[in-house]
Amino acid sequence: MTRLFVALFFLCIKIFFLFGDEAPPLSFAAAADLAVAASDELHGEYAMKAIREGAWVLGLRAYLPKISLAVSEDDRLAEISADSFLKNYSINADQLLWDGGRTAMSRRLEKMDLTLAGARLERMAQDIAESAVASYRNVLSARAVVGIREAALVSLSEQRRILEQETDLGLALPIDLAEAELTLSLARLELLSLRIDLAEAERQFAEILKLDEMPLLAEQVDINRETFLPSPAAARSLAVFRNPDLTEARFAVIQKEGELKYASRSWIPTLRLTGSFGLNGQRYPLTRQNWSVGLSVEFASPWFTNTFNAGAGLEPPYDKTARVQNSFTPLPDPASGLDKHRAELALSLERTRLGMALERIGRSAAAAVEKCGLAEEKRQAAVEALALGAERRRIEELRLELGQITRIELMEDMIEYTQKEISAVEAAVALLEAERAVEKILDLRPGELAAFAASDNEIGQWSGL
Repeated sequence: MTRLFVALFFLCIKIFFLFGDEAPPLSFAAAADLAVAASDELHGEYAMKAIREGAWVLGLRAYLPKISLAVSEDDRLAEISADSFLKNYSINADQLLWDGGRTAMSRRLEKMDLTLAGARLERMAQDIAESAVASYRNVLSARAVVGIREAALVSLSEQRRILEQETDLGLALPIDLAEAELTLSLARLELLSLRIDLAEAERQFAEILKLDEMPLLAEQVDINRETFLPSPAAARSLAVFRNPDLTEARFAVIQKEGELKYASRSWIPTLRLTGSFGLNGQRYPLTRQNWSVGLSVEFASPWFTNTFNAGAGLEPPYDKTARVQNSFTPLPDPASGLDKHRAELALSLERTRLGMALERIGRSAAAAVEKCGLAEEKRQAAVEALALGAERRRIEELRLELGQITRIELMEDMIEYTQKEISAVEAAVALLEAERAVEKILDLRPGELAAFAASDNEIGQWSGL
């Protein structure tokens, strides 16, 4: 339900995006929550879960007495004896006294099912949020690449303009100008394709958020941003504690334990208290009354079922009643004798799965941190390559002034430098994706990895003192 309240809150933010004069920029976390708030399917699932929770609360009726009202009229017309017109009004009550805790256990199992359903809804919401964050990254990457290509096109156009002047002055060959024109045309076509891809990425992002227009984005691709990572051991510990997959596996074990307890208590007898009060007579107002109180004991097992009923009553002013009844059914359901063994096997299997999941998630968390570290190294290498490319470009410009290279060669070097810029952007986006992978396995919101890493480093420093 907490996730639903958060979703409704960010739905208000969505309305503000649509109708506000100046909407605030949208961060990764806000985009994730907004996507969750905009999901009609998720809202429907939460509504169904709320109905199931309401039904579970109403299930408390199982502890209350069962009341029934009966009205009957028995008419008999006889040829020899007197006619009879007997009227009956009765109230019957049946109260469960003890069933070995099976009713309470059944309600606990239902509650566990609701908890598991809530965990699955949380995962569903997480998947929706993750799709929004991934689409956000795609938009940022596409925008950064388009910006680089646009700047490169401006530089290439300037070089082509200078080359045209040099050709008019006889300082360059017409073939060089034709080659520059071809290079510029290819750059324009590539930029057009990238702009189409950007428009599609923005459309998909707005569609996920259920917005008619693209909102302002607070995040951007920063190739110089460093990442701060926790230690693999800290990531493993937090993943084992918070990972949603493990939460569901733990609840599955608890559920199987409850089912085993329920199957183990099937032999315990059920005790019920019964009672009735009635009015009867030949005509209205009914003058005769009766009441009775009884006890019912039921033994149920796969091999036999035995029900014993005993009761006593009074029919004022003179009559007293008593009744004893016993019914025995042999071999009602022999196959259910294996229910306990089946529950034990299911519990053992769930515990094995939990152990395997603990080990797998722990390894995955440590591997995700290491992979993020490799992504950081790739980003640093891409930034260093970009710096070297900038230095090489400066040298090539000097060589052009000295007449050692042609302007076409300079334009080729500019295109190569543009590729290095794009590679740096791709490395920065890959780092964002790797960070989000760590956050996802640790069940952290977008942007919380740095805070967790800082707290882990602080704890590590204090432990080293």
